[in-house]
Amino acid sequence: MSAIRLARGFTGRDKIVKFEGCYHGHSDSLLIKAGSGALTLGVPSSPGVPAGLAEHTITLAYNDIEGIDKAFAELGEQIACVIVEPIAGNMNMVPPVDGFLEALRSLCSDSGAVLILDEVMTGFRVALGGAQALYGISPDLTTIGKVVGGGLPAAGFGGRADIMASLAPDGPVYQAGTLSGNPLAMAAGLATLEQLEAPGFFDALSARTEQLVAGLASAAAAAGVPLSVESAGGMFGFIFTADGPVRSFDQVAAADVDRFRKFFHGMLERGVYLAPSAFEAGFVSAAHGDEEIEKTLDAATSVFNSLS
Repeated sequence: MSAIRLARGFTGRDKIVKFEGCYHGHSDSLLIKAGSGALTLGVPSSPGVPAGLAEHTITLAYNDIEGIDKAFAELGEQIACVIVEPIAGNMNMVPPVDGFLEALRSLCSDSGAVLILDEVMTGFRVALGGAQALYGISPDLTTIGKVVGGGLPAAGFGGRADIMASLAPDGPVYQAGTLSGNPLAMAAGLATLEQLEAPGFFDALSARTEQLVAGLASAAAAAGVPLSVESAGGMFGFIFTADGPVRSFDQVAAADVDRFRKFFHGMLERGVYLAPSAFEAGFVSAAHGDEEIEKTLDAATSVFNSLS
């Protein structure tokens, strides 16, 4: 919310671009779903959101380079910012296709729009420098969430000095928060960052996550259960579909949610608690070792066999 307000204040423009299946908080401007066409007026997706806000929010398909090209060709001079999860983590885990993030960077640079990478899900999880380091993309603004507070309530955003200079008290764009600079959260965050900076930390975390998703894929295949898996750093996802790799919201929406529900409850009965939605990514932490991975894969093998 604050990053978008800053982008609007800096550019003097109103329209924002977001992508279907990505989540950036529950401010009114972001609770808008796509209209009947990519560039038609959007539709509020929650009661209480004024319809007038929809005209300023453009909702496009994630990983659709042609769609974003068209949006900027028609409305580029009116767009204040593009906000995107560099790896979508709120429709399970959907990585960017080659050229998607690069296209966003180029279009924003050419039009004067602000590129905001929402790294609430990916920041300090897929790499020490987040997904932007993983893919070599330099955003204008970055948002991060509770991971910067070691899991305690905290959030932050930052970016280009000239944009940040528009923020109060240096500039006219208002920003405040009752939890800003909470000492406990900041201490936990600093302690977490010290651990993340240890040599080899992300290599070990990535290897552990890859061990998990490879095991899930192998067990599902052995049971004849269609499953698409993804991982990056400590982030992972699995989707019950034969239409993989999954790179779009439509693919996610067409997946077998009923089979996921059965899998989730089967794993829960065996002592493994996963995210309770088919549309959420998962995370491996440094606390997960061989014993936890082995127990998870043993349980998954049993549940997959019951689903086949």
